[in-house]
Amino acid sequence: MRILVLGAGAIGGYYGLQLAEAGADVSFLVRPRRAAQLARDGLRVESRGQRLHRMVPTLSAGQVATPFDLVLLTCKAYDLGGAVEDIAPAVGSSGVVLPLLNGVAHYDVLDARFGADRVLGGLCYIAAALGADGVIRHTSPGDDIRFGDRAGRPAPGAERLAALFAGTPVQATAADDIVQALWEKWCMIAAGAALTCLLRGTVGEIMATDDGEAVATAMMAECRAVAAALGHAPRPEAEERTRRQLTDRGSRWAASMMRDIEARVPRLEAEHVIGDLIRLGREAGVAAPLLRAAYAQLQTFNARGAARLARCHPDAA
Repeated sequence: MRILVLGAGAIGGYYGLQLAEAGADVSFLVRPRRAAQLARDGLRVESRGQRLHRMVPTLSAGQVATPFDLVLLTCKAYDLGGAVEDIAPAVGSSGVVLPLLNGVAHYDVLDARFGADRVLGGLCYIAAALGADGVIRHTSPGDDIRFGDRAGRPAPGAERLAALFAGTPVQATAADDIVQALWEKWCMIAAGAALTCLLRGTVGEIMATDDGEAVATAMMAECRAVAAALGHAPRPEAEERTRRQLTDRGSRWAASMMRDIEARVPRLEAEHVIGDLIRLGREAGVAAPLLRAAYAQLQTFNARGAARLARCHPDAA
């Protein structure tokens, strides 16, 4: 099974290296700067007290000459359009695409280009970050990746990938309920992003305030109401997992979007993670005032980031 990973950042680099360490045939489609870094230093991951290091084959956009069996798509949501063009030559006539993006809006784009039967559903639960030194640091106790056919049919590509992951420390599952799992992850990450971004703190810091738990509970309820209106209400175990994560008084967790705010990145995935959920809720007649407040704040941040970029790079405006 030939695998192409789009990007060698925190998610793509982590899972791609784990597969390569298990003997899988993995290549990485990366930008020139990351390609040079990987050629010089190799792909490096720190995980569970171990340091993994491997020289890996890389390709740049336009260099894909032959199709791959599976393309692992790990781009930011706002880069999806360009990513689709970059991976198109790699998909071929029988390959499948496995996106690991939050939300569900990207499936419309991918289905339109490659066909719904060629796009697996996929999600992961992991805390990992790519450092300025090029090292990917996996900081959560474990990690969980799930993938499968979105119609619940047998998916040979998913089964083969699960077999490859079986030779790694990764908890990987070929799931027949992947669409429901996608919505449950979306509800968790949307509520977590809205909470930590709007209130600008970790879960533990927010829980130490007078009304932090009440705000978190209300945001979770808004996400659940939208999902329920679309026929994907989180199952009790998923709902309880989200409640524990977002009301843990000792937690130092904050959504990656909140970490991006602290790092003053120029753009956030606000539309894909929160805006699209609000839109679907509005169409279904579900009000989500706290999510809307958080989204307005994130839109303001993005507007300021765009203005900063325009000042620094006026020719790009």
